[in-house]
Amino acid sequence: MNRAPTLSDLIRSGLDVIFVGINPSLYSVAQGHYFARKTNRFWPCFSRSVLSAAARQALHVERLEPVHDATLMRYGFGFTDVAKRPSARANELTPAELTAGVEILLEKLQRYAPRVACFHGVMGYRFVHRVLTPHDPPPALGLQRVVVGRTQLFVAPNPSPANAHFTPAQQTEWYDRLSGHLARA
Repeated sequence: MNRAPTLSDLIRSGLDVIFVGINPSLYSVAQGHYFARKTNRFWPCFSRSVLSAAARQALHVERLEPVHDATLMRYGFGFTDVAKRPSARANELTPAELTAGVEILLEKLQRYAPRVACFHGVMGYRFVHRVLTPHDPPPALGLQRVVVGRTQLFVAPNPSPANAHFTPAQQTEWYDRLSGHLARA
């Protein structure tokens, strides 16, 4: 079976945070980097956050860019997706694809055991929630009560401009909240 190109996972053991997207965009796959579209708010908001301060200082940059995605593993950050099939919009994925992706994602979290898996958006996390806690109330943003092995689960707003329900300042605040959680944990 021929598989369409996708973004490789940027994961290793010992990470503080693995950022989990719903799936890669076609544009990001073409560029070879996570959150590559200039209008995506991940890189500017993450760059303004306390969460990225040590990495920015070590790299001598004020703003992180998509080209830094693989380098960030040296500073405790990784990247993956719930589903690996790229699409123009996340709503092009079928529920079956997302459900199948959850099993693979949970295996990755068990294997690599990051401190936190930070999901970008409730939509992607919803499928994980259905597998792990199907009888709980619907998920919300923030730290989740369920863990996968030693990995805590955190949901931040989706930084995609297609899901821009939060301002850039609010998006940055969620990364700051995650940083505060890591400092306390």
